[in-house]
Order: sequence, then structure tokens, then C-alpha cells
Amino acid sequence: MNYPAALPHDPIKQIAEDLFVVHGCVKANPVVRFTRNMTVVRDQGELTLINPVRLNEEGLLALEALGKVGHVLRLGPMHGMDDSFYVDRYKADFWSFEGGTTYTTPVIAHALSEGGKLPFANGKLLAFKHVREPEGVILLERSAGILLTCDAIQSYATFPYMPQTNWLARRLLPLLGFNRKTLIGPLWIKLLVKDKVSIQAEFERLLSFDFDQLIAAHGTFLPENAHAEVAQAIAKTFE
Repeated sequence: MNYPAALPHDPIKQIAEDLFVVHGCVKANPVVRFTRNMTVVRDQGELTLINPVRLNEEGLLALEALGKVGHVLRLGPMHGMDDSFYVDRYKADFWSFEGGTTYTTPVIAHALSEGGKLPFANGKLLAFKHVREPEGVILLERSAGILLTCDAIQSYATFPYMPQTNWLARRLLPLLGFNRKTLIGPLWIKLLVKDKVSIQAEFERLLSFDFDQLIAAHGTFLPENAHAEVAQAIAKTFE
């Protein structure tokens, strides 16, 4: 099988106990490249890759040094280009919502559902309603409370803001609403939300979660005050 090639990425970075992130990228076209993140959760020596980003050989060796890659988890429908690479290379179990149409492989071994099982302990899943393709967020119930998201909620509020994003994309993205702040993805609203009025209640439901940190599929890690920033982003989007 031909897999998409590894694109430029930063080294694996630890952001909390048994929690890591890789700032990689994706090409929208030959001249526009913007940030794309993979989150790695370790539980009893086993790794779950969330929003997978293919690493180069050096990066794969560093990943393998963290533990056994046991699970690949697709949290949002637009982030599936590298799932098959990891599932095939490591014979990992694939977790995803059923009903996605953007990427239809690999075969789902474990269907995600709100309140359902996750491949690691101390996690809680919220699944958005009123969307064209399924997406959700995960709360890691740890000391600070860490929210893991895909495209729905993104944060560009902390340095380096848009890692692995080229100069042209850095100029274009603010014009599309991607500024240096925590935000509800404007393209996500446009492409995936069926009813903007109804989706507001889904975000307000999310605010019942107790979290102080955020890592999304785009942008950078928000180490504190994430709940307040997400609340502000929701208010701004639905004002």
C-alpha cells in the first residue's frame, strides 16, 4: 500500500505526565503548508496516537522508545491520511466514529461513542451532534484536566503559534479567521456543522467538563486557563 510521505515535523515533546505532542504539518496545496498535531497518550506503557501524523524514521524510533504503539484514534473526520500507515506498521487497533465519509479506511476495530470505552484510563468522550461527519473531544481526567480536540476547537494563543506553517499560510490564515487566540474552527463551522444554532448547545455542554489545558489538532499546547479561553471562544462565535 502506498502511504502519504512523512512531512516536516518537530521532535516529540512531552507536555504532561504520559502525554506528548508532535507539531507536524499538512499541505493544502503545493504552496500552502500549515500546522497539524498528533497527540500521544501513554497508559501502562501502551501508546494511543490521536489525530495521527506520520513521522520520519528518526521520529518513529523516538516514538517507539516511549512505549508500544497499540492504538490509533481518529477524533475528527478530516484527520485520517496517516491512520493506515500506523495501523499497518504496528498492527494497532483502530478507534473511530462510525459514519465518516472523508476517510473510509482502515476498518474500525472499536467504534467511538459518547460515554463509551477508550483505549486508556481516566478519559471521557463527548460526541458532537448536528454535524455532517462525526467528531468529538476527549477529556483526560488528570490533575489539571486536559481537553483533547481535533478541528472544532483550536488554539494559536501560545508561542510558536503556528509551528511548521510556511510564510504564505501565516499570511493567509488570519484572513480566514485563524488568529493568535483560542477559537472555534471557522472552516469546521462552515464545512461540518449542519445547524449553527443547535451546535451552540453542544459547546455549552462541553463547558461542564473540568479542564485547564488544551491540545488540538492545529496550533499549540495551551498550558493554563483553557476553560476560560474556550468559553470566550464560544461566546465570540455565537454572539
